[in-house]
Amino acid sequence: MPRDMEIALKNTKVAQKEKEPRGRSFFRPWMLILPPAAFFAVFFIWPLVQILAMSFTGPQSGLTLASYAKFFSSPVYLKVIATTFRISLVVTLVCLVLGYPVAYAMTVCSKRVCCLLTIAVLIPFWTSLLVRTYAWMILLQSNGVVNNILKSLGLIRQPLPLMHNELGIYIGMIHILLPYMILSLYPVMKGINRDLILASRTLGAKKGYTFLHVFVPLSMPGVSCGSILVFVMSIGYYITPSLLGGTKDIMISQAIQVQVNKLMNWPFASAISIVLLAFTYGILYLSKKVMHVQKLW
Repeated sequence: MPRDMEIALKNTKVAQKEKEPRGRSFFRPWMLILPPAAFFAVFFIWPLVQILAMSFTGPQSGLTLASYAKFFSSPVYLKVIATTFRISLVVTLVCLVLGYPVAYAMTVCSKRVCCLLTIAVLIPFWTSLLVRTYAWMILLQSNGVVNNILKSLGLIRQPLPLMHNELGIYIGMIHILLPYMILSLYPVMKGINRDLILASRTLGAKKGYTFLHVFVPLSMPGVSCGSILVFVMSIGYYITPSLLGGTKDIMISQAIQVQVNKLMNWPFASAISIVLLAFTYGILYLSKKVMHVQKLW
């Protein structure tokens, strides 16, 4: 390249740099994460640190483990933990049993039927959680719609206890959490290679054998992801157990509410919250190590 052309090219680059605004040179792509990171630190990390610090305080100034000792030494709160995990596990299993056929049907039906099923799954999200829970209270109460229909059909004489017990909690939570299970299963099932199903049928396997030994194992990542999502959400549920449950079926979120609003025992409520958070992170860690669902996250 001639010398004069090199000089002209350098002068052109210098002129372009001078035309660029000076502030642009200070911009870096990683700066885009600063606003959400600041919001996360102020409204999540800092309150969490405060709760953690408060859980180690007592009536007197100084650090103490009295709140944690009280929680793990009291049979009442250990029963609350057991009740919470039992209800969450039952809700997860029922959502899986009910959601798996729906998700499977969405993958094998026509596009029109699939759209209708998708709308049916998404409609509950358009209604407030509190409104749906109150709707179940109207349906399940002693003089509610369900008991009145059963009485009119002559199937019962006395109203059935459908709420203010563990059954009411199951009905409300399963109705609310079932769409999460279906929406976790559907994309995994939809992504299964249908050639594998055809290959199994070509080799002589029956429909039932192909479904159990080919389709179900390939859908296990969706089962794991949906089960973990529903179980973790169930552990911290408060509104539905409070309105549809009874005094004997208290979950851990209700125990936290009692300590804050009624007993004003903030250190103990903070300790229960930290225990709940530790259990949740423990479940997520085990799911990552045992179920190998980290690729879905």
